[in-house]
Amino acid sequence: MDNNEKPTKAKTGEHHTPMMQQYLSLKAGYPDTLLFYRMGDFYEVFYADAEKAARLLDITLTQRGQSAGQPVMMAGVPFHALENYLARLIKLGESVAICEQVGDVATSKGPVERKVVRVVTPGTLTDAELLSDKTEALLLAIHQGPRARYGLAWMSVTQGIVQLAECSPDELAAWLARIAPSEVIYSAGSSERFEQQLLLLRQSSAFQCPISPRPDWQFDPALGARQLLAQLGAASLHAWGAQDLAQAHAAAGALLQYAEHTQGRALSHVHQIQVQRTGDVIDLPASTRRNLELVKTLRGEDAPTLLSLLDTCMTGMGSRLLKNWLLEPQRERTQARARLAATTALHGNGNLWQTLRSALKGVSDVERISARIALRQVRPRELVALCKTLQKQELLTLLAPEADPYLAQIAVDLQVPPACTALLQTAIAEEPAALVRDGGVIANGFDTDLDELRAIQSNCDAFLLDLESRERARTGIANLRVQFNKVHGFYIEVTQGQSSKVPDDYRRRQTLKNAERFITPELKTFEDKALSAQERALAREKWLYEQVLDQLQVYVPALTRMARALAALDVLCCLAERALTLNWCVPQFTAEPCIEIEAGRHPVVEARLAQTSSGAFIANHTRLNPNTRLHIITGPNMGGKSTYMRQVALIVLLASMGSHVPASACRLGPIDAIHTRIGAADDLANAQSTFMLEMVEAAQILHAATPHSLVLMDEIGRGTSTFDGLALASGIASHLHDKTKAFTLFATHYFELTELPAQARHAVNWHVSAAESGHDIVFLHELQSGPASRSYGIQVAKLAGIPAAVLHHARHTLATLEERASQHQAQVDLFAAPPAAEPPQTSPVEAALERIDPDALSPREALEALYQLKRLATPVP
Repeated sequence: MDNNEKPTKAKTGEHHTPMMQQYLSLKAGYPDTLLFYRMGDFYEVFYADAEKAARLLDITLTQRGQSAGQPVMMAGVPFHALENYLARLIKLGESVAICEQVGDVATSKGPVERKVVRVVTPGTLTDAELLSDKTEALLLAIHQGPRARYGLAWMSVTQGIVQLAECSPDELAAWLARIAPSEVIYSAGSSERFEQQLLLLRQSSAFQCPISPRPDWQFDPALGARQLLAQLGAASLHAWGAQDLAQAHAAAGALLQYAEHTQGRALSHVHQIQVQRTGDVIDLPASTRRNLELVKTLRGEDAPTLLSLLDTCMTGMGSRLLKNWLLEPQRERTQARARLAATTALHGNGNLWQTLRSALKGVSDVERISARIALRQVRPRELVALCKTLQKQELLTLLAPEADPYLAQIAVDLQVPPACTALLQTAIAEEPAALVRDGGVIANGFDTDLDELRAIQSNCDAFLLDLESRERARTGIANLRVQFNKVHGFYIEVTQGQSSKVPDDYRRRQTLKNAERFITPELKTFEDKALSAQERALAREKWLYEQVLDQLQVYVPALTRMARALAALDVLCCLAERALTLNWCVPQFTAEPCIEIEAGRHPVVEARLAQTSSGAFIANHTRLNPNTRLHIITGPNMGGKSTYMRQVALIVLLASMGSHVPASACRLGPIDAIHTRIGAADDLANAQSTFMLEMVEAAQILHAATPHSLVLMDEIGRGTSTFDGLALASGIASHLHDKTKAFTLFATHYFELTELPAQARHAVNWHVSAAESGHDIVFLHELQSGPASRSYGIQVAKLAGIPAAVLHHARHTLATLEERASQHQAQVDLFAAPPAAEPPQTSPVEAALERIDPDALSPREALEALYQLKRLATPVP
């Protein structure tokens, strides 16, 4: 349809115009989705969609004509800028149905045929322009099943793996936080209680994404199982251990139907499922991910975090896989051991990792390209990038002699049929246009018919020059020109002063101010031939491109395997590089419960110190085992307690994912979870004060932790009165020691808790050391046995810039409190005025300096004064 197609006023005022009838019939299928309706060079939105789009995108809202007697409100965006507007809408959580012209403009009577070709939603993104190369868009379906069981199914459309799980209502928040979906769908037949639970979880930041209901019939366990079997091409789900997950089957059925609905076609590249069970991975609650700053800082930034430090991957595929490894470490150590063995092999074979990383430079995102091939959304330049990657035979050559089993399997998966590479080489031009509709995509020599049509176009310039030369000679018009433009086609241009010389066979095509434009029978014949050849060539290219996509479908499984192998190789080389660059060691796994770390360091803090030249990081040891499973850690604020506790957790996590660790040695027993209660924060939106949030997180830990869990407790009980806080802290510490029996690092300023090891035989005291000089303090950041002698809070306050008068008042009050406490005396008056501060003692050197007037001294007197200061400063032997 051209740009002249506009809504027009209905004659009777009672019926919609044909175009509006077409629009409304399409919109009826997508009532809750913005419908972008293609009209020439624009995508238009109408009525309520127009008002919403104008508000969200800050575009002009206009009124053009009437339909059914009502004004037509509309707004539009240029087709070439579609991705920019889609990105803004997706960021706002909106979904957009893309309606394209599919009919022939020349032969259409009335509005050209249109249809919705795809729906862009936050959880089903495939476009590189809308999706960061380091993140996945995850779609999650939740089914509320009987007997208090929820079925979960989620996937990334570009990855093509359906994940299945089942959980109880109490576990749903943890699963949502772990999956971190971009979009959630659920059954419209779910109970109000379930819908309310979802809304509350979203409000509590357990997850942040759009949620929407889908038809209840789509969430049918039997239908879902049949869809999974059809997708896998299998007769049973036993091979994947998924046969007994009826509620997850129901969720998977709705998931697949919704994904197919948005892509406008079957998901032929989805041929793998994975079952995740509660006990498979190490539990990393949302509070742990936040407090340890795994992928986001406490301020919500991407760096500095553990992931930002680790990620030196050469490809987006590798970065995405690295994040997955980090956030989903397996409790069973087979994967971790295989990754460590492969990384060690990359170190030991002449630093093979360096050569492989060089070969990985410039590798395309094969995972997403192969998915877009299957969805027939791939662009020509993506196919060129894929072809160049397939030609990187050095990766196979480098891995061929490698004996490590994991690397050997990667080498096998990197092999793609040569016919795939040959097809791409011969079919796609080396430098194609960005879009098929622009032409110049199919390589010369691939198709004889296309080559002939292109030859007609390429001979065009020669013909026009020849015609111009002949017509100048025939007419005697020296400045006659033969030209072309897209609006008027081919023409002969003659200035007004030469118009009397125009031959009789010239037919006027256009009159300008200073010139006339003509067409001749010969030029008209050529024009018809040339323009027809151009249109036919473009149509031929589009058809050939579709044929190439048809032929590529058979290679999608091999390309998918190759993508996963490339991603794994990239991550292994990344971990090898990090281990050598950062001087990390290989952890050792044991069946004995323990966390033993020699000279452990906090990886992110150490890297920051190296960047700022702030000195070396002070390493510390850790000994957690059944005999010393609770460490009471005391010492000053800023002394390094929280850093030490976090570094232990990060070392445990890195080892569990299969990475080297920042220590000189590490021995690690079974771990099922890492729980943290660190920092002060509130959640006012959900009416939770700092102390309430602290107690909620502590309660979750006490209920969830086991003897194989690592628990970090930092300053528990400080949000209430001293006695309340002390009582709670002592009760929590005793419970963790006596009942939970988890490996626990318990940092506190309640010195009364240091008495616990005298009564609890599996608890020990540790403190971070500090050196005091007068009223100043130097933090040594070294962990030593025994309790701290004091907290040094006033010294820290001085470093923070508290006024001297306040510090003097605080020192006096502290001394009085300590004296009264030692004598068991009554309550101290905290607000009594302190005695006047004693004037500071002046040293002989300071007195001599005070007497010196530098401006009044002669050179000799200045030298004599310097000798005197030297004598005063030198102690008498």
